[in-house]
Amino acid sequence: MLLIGESLNVISTKIGRAFKERDAKPIQEEALFQKEKGMDYIDINLGPAKKDGHELMPWVVQVVQEVVPDLPLALDTSNIDAIEAALKVIKQIPSGTPHIINSIMVRPERYERMVPLAAEYNADFIALMWGPEGLPRDENERAALCVELLYFANEAGIPNEKIWVDGIVTPVNIQQPQAISLMEFQKMIPDISPGARSTCGLSNISNGPPEHLRPILNQTYMVMLQKCGMQSVISDPRDDQLTAIAKGQRQDIVDLIYGMLDGTQPDMAGLSKEMQDYAKTVNVILGNTLYSDSWLEV
Repeated sequence: MLLIGESLNVISTKIGRAFKERDAKPIQEEALFQKEKGMDYIDINLGPAKKDGHELMPWVVQVVQEVVPDLPLALDTSNIDAIEAALKVIKQIPSGTPHIINSIMVRPERYERMVPLAAEYNADFIALMWGPEGLPRDENERAALCVELLYFANEAGIPNEKIWVDGIVTPVNIQQPQAISLMEFQKMIPDISPGARSTCGLSNISNGPPEHLRPILNQTYMVMLQKCGMQSVISDPRDDQLTAIAKGQRQDIVDLIYGMLDGTQPDMAGLSKEMQDYAKTVNVILGNTLYSDSWLEV
């Protein structure tokens, strides 16, 4: 599982201030930290950046690449001018791995301008399944949006292999059925867009539940999505357990979750407390257990 580090983000007080004040040191420290923690990509998230994004994004890109020249970047802002300005100055990394535009919505006013940028600068892009009416209601609406955007990209000369489909993760505590819908959509991707890659904003699954419950929700759902074919996630580089699972160091957790998705209910009494917690979390995400903030205590 490839990991796209999410912590170089304007919503962080420290990083947001560094962006505003053009203070390179905290930004570079965070980039080096993400590399040390095993991230495969670094996401630079400016948010809307409506006022000065066209100046800020290329500056941040250059600052990050000064200290981490060998990791590909994901350019994350809704400001198209900022994306274009960054693409003009970004340096390709020694391995040749393309940088990523994060992301292009399935809205003509967005993709008609942004897809040509991806083609011109040989960038990969994340295809975000957010359509004219917002969040898709189910996996079939996700599939229809996926076909629309990938067809347009293919016509522009971009092959599926350079496209990372993001079906959109939503909070499990308020939209539990959507967690299952995304898994079903994930299984459909090889048929509707052969060769396309996939990713997601993983931490959205735990957006809302108490802070201490967020890691196990993120970790469990990542494995569930991996079972359905997910190839990467945008993740928290500070979650060492999640990184260990993603890098194949906790096969026991993966085997438990895969088994449950295949219909095998484990003997809870025979599991350690740690493994019981993962089993309970699978049942919450699948809707077998009604969500509450105390599901691990039941």
